[in-house]
Amino acid sequence: MNIAGAIFDMDGTLLDSMPVWDHVGIDYLTGLGIRARPDLPQKILTMSMHQAAAYFRSDYGVPFSEEEIIEGINAQIAAFYQDTAPAKDGAVDFLRALQQGGIKMCVATATDRPLAEAALRRTGLIDAFSYILTCTEVKAGKDRSDIFLEAQKRLGTPRERTLVFEDALYAIQTAKQAGFPVAAVYDESSRADQEQIRAIADYYLPSLSGAEEALL
Repeated sequence: MNIAGAIFDMDGTLLDSMPVWDHVGIDYLTGLGIRARPDLPQKILTMSMHQAAAYFRSDYGVPFSEEEIIEGINAQIAAFYQDTAPAKDGAVDFLRALQQGGIKMCVATATDRPLAEAALRRTGLIDAFSYILTCTEVKAGKDRSDIFLEAQKRLGTPRERTLVFEDALYAIQTAKQAGFPVAAVYDESSRADQEQIRAIADYYLPSLSGAEEALL
């Protein structure tokens, strides 16, 4: 593929960080003395931070503003992003290879900017990207195409030559429906969806290690 631009998801694609999101909503509500329903992780999976905060207010009666809820959640996971969240195997070398190929790159993530910047800086990935764009900033989760379209606009690359890297089925579906080619990156959190992901994605990457050989 003749790639001009690349839009990278962060959690599960560049960082091995999805496990922290499996329980963050439950932990947040538990800390308020509220018992979460078992379906909470799946309910908020596709939401932006503001959407999740609004859901906590409407469905669980959390008596704080959306901004206060987001601050509480971010505070709960800040140490993980600042000190612990690891880059996925091969990520540094893969991004370097894309840079050497002259490909413009950005990050499009559901994680709020301060946490994303902290993790990408600590792992040595941040310098590969022209910018970081968050779902909070575009006011939509990845169940809508807003973040991908805005990222492409900022890159200034043709959509058909702007490759989206994602690990989650719903985000892959959104990007494909918006007309982007997609490279699916395996993550354990999406293990149950791998058959569907393989059927939809233009490229399937079991790992980022050596992935440039399949794309460049």
